[in-house]
Amino acid sequence: MLPGLPPLAPFRPRLLQDLRGYTRQKFALDAGAGITVGIVALPLAMAFAIASGLKPEAGLWTAIIAGFLISALGGTSVQIGGPAGAFIVIVYGIIERYGLANLLISTVSAGVLLFLLGWLRLGTLVRYVPVSVVIGFTNGIAVLIGLSQLRDVMGLQVDKMPADFFSQIGTLSSAIGSFNPYAFGLAMVCVLGLFLWPRLWAVDSQFRRQLDSVQGISALKATSRVPAPVVALVSLTLLAWALRLPVDTIGSRFGGIPQSLPVFQWPAFSWETAKLLVVPTLTIALLGAIESLLCARVADQLSDAPKHDPNQELMAQGLANAVVPFFGGMPATGTIARTVTNIRAGAVSPIAGIVHAATLAGVVLLAAPLAMHIPLAVLAGVLLFVAWNMGEWREFARLKQFSNHYRLMMVSTFVMTIVFDLTVALELGLVLAFVLFVRRQSHLFSADIDSHTETSVEARLFGALFFGAVAKLDPLQRLADTAPPGLVMRLDARQLISLDTTGLDALEQLHRSLSKRQGRLVLHGLNAQPRSLLERSGFSKHIHLEDPAPV
Repeated sequence: MLPGLPPLAPFRPRLLQDLRGYTRQKFALDAGAGITVGIVALPLAMAFAIASGLKPEAGLWTAIIAGFLISALGGTSVQIGGPAGAFIVIVYGIIERYGLANLLISTVSAGVLLFLLGWLRLGTLVRYVPVSVVIGFTNGIAVLIGLSQLRDVMGLQVDKMPADFFSQIGTLSSAIGSFNPYAFGLAMVCVLGLFLWPRLWAVDSQFRRQLDSVQGISALKATSRVPAPVVALVSLTLLAWALRLPVDTIGSRFGGIPQSLPVFQWPAFSWETAKLLVVPTLTIALLGAIESLLCARVADQLSDAPKHDPNQELMAQGLANAVVPFFGGMPATGTIARTVTNIRAGAVSPIAGIVHAATLAGVVLLAAPLAMHIPLAVLAGVLLFVAWNMGEWREFARLKQFSNHYRLMMVSTFVMTIVFDLTVALELGLVLAFVLFVRRQSHLFSADIDSHTETSVEARLFGALFFGAVAKLDPLQRLADTAPPGLVMRLDARQLISLDTTGLDALEQLHRSLSKRQGRLVLHGLNAQPRSLLERSGFSKHIHLEDPAPV
């Protein structure tokens, strides 16, 4: 560790803490939750990979390997990691522009960066991203996910979808003549089923109350525990297979899923291409950090488990993303839907996440041949439902309750995400957040002149004197430039809470102008931070500092 730097974060997975006093009862809860969330993750993992331009097994092995590593090494007790909908747009764009090999390199590099962020205790920096920016690009991603699924929802004969918004619209419009009503029907029934299934079995639903009054149908009641995506996947796959519906399936497009363990692969690497991947790498790392820590905060609110360790979580996310590309995987992060499912199913420790990974591995190794019959329209319907739930659409209706700054950041990030890409949207959102923050903070600073005579000027400073607010000192600077000989400018700095080097330079300008006319600058009642900067710069030796009178 270098002198003056904070200590590096210790590598302490939450699993080690949760295993102390671990009991059979806790394992029973974790096993049940892990199996449940593993079944839920099965269709989602395949759907996310296909929507990202990859083969379905890429999503499955990401969910298995990354899910295991994130649970075993992470800083939360109940978070589930794996492929996420938020990555679909950025992954598809990277593959379209740079190719699969460079996606793997970007993911590994992003994993290293995530690990360093956690190791250097920078996990809390992710919280500096404004919520308006997060909502804007989340809603934008949801729109793009929905748009990308229209090809399979409508069964259009399109060999490859482009990555940008307007090209996608043009491609879909030109292929509308190949509309497949069977695919569209499967997708719509899937979406409707995903919407109705949990409401059908809700405790206060009319159907549930009537069913509870009937005896001898406990087997039917037990189906209420089956997750909606699994019901849709199994039932609609059987329907399409039994009726021999003319729709695209995993088998017809990808040839099925290999019934074997993934093979270690070293991606083709060159420094020439690596130089082009800086922006994609930063985007994957930033998006992964934001998604995982937001998910961890949601888990903290819903679970009684100890609060998450953001630095340990980022280190685990980094290791998972650095490892999984060598087995043909895609970027991974914390997933809110699966984490909430895990918590509601009774999970109490990271063992549930490990069981989830083992469940997926077992299903892949034992039942992979059956996956070839899954209609792509059904997976597209699942993703349409995911995209709808992913977006925070009510925030648009609430915009009138917030400031113009908030509206500008959210709407511009949303539009830029759709029209351009996530990278540009994040950059614009963060730049806007910075500019608007500086503008707002500059309005909070003031330099009020209380009195002005031939021999003295009395003024008060309020707020933070920083680079965005130094223009507020211009009236004082004009007085100093035209001051009569011997003028004393006394600034009451008791309400000056912060000072940066640009503000210090503005005070030095006042001092120089007054000194040229045999005047002097007096600062009264400096607080700790401004006084420290003046002393470290040596400026305090050239002016008169007054301490406030004791109360």
